[in-house]
Amino acid sequence: MLHAISDQTRRAILDRLTGGPSRVTDLAAPFDMSLNAVSKHIKVLEQAGLVRRTQHGREHTLELDPTPLRDVVRWASRYEQFWTERLDRLESYFKKKGKP
Repeated sequence: MLHAISDQTRRAILDRLTGGPSRVTDLAAPFDMSLNAVSKHIKVLEQAGLVRRTQHGREHTLELDPTPLRDVVRWASRYEQFWTERLDRLESYFKKKGKP
């Protein structure tokens, strides 16, 4: 999942989808690349579970699914807490060590 959001174009696509569902062609319009190139980025986002596609005739619409991002946020929060506790203990150790 982190691989999917590591690319600037894919993050921009996700950002545009925060405003609601959008057609693939509308999402591709502001990018200076071919529709095929944008579609490859979208495929990565779909594989990561960040985007859902619906099709009505020839029209493909994409919608953001933030569930995987919530999982990353929860993980990052635990990771941050882990390191904050350790760094606080290290700081306390050096403060005590510095006192005569």
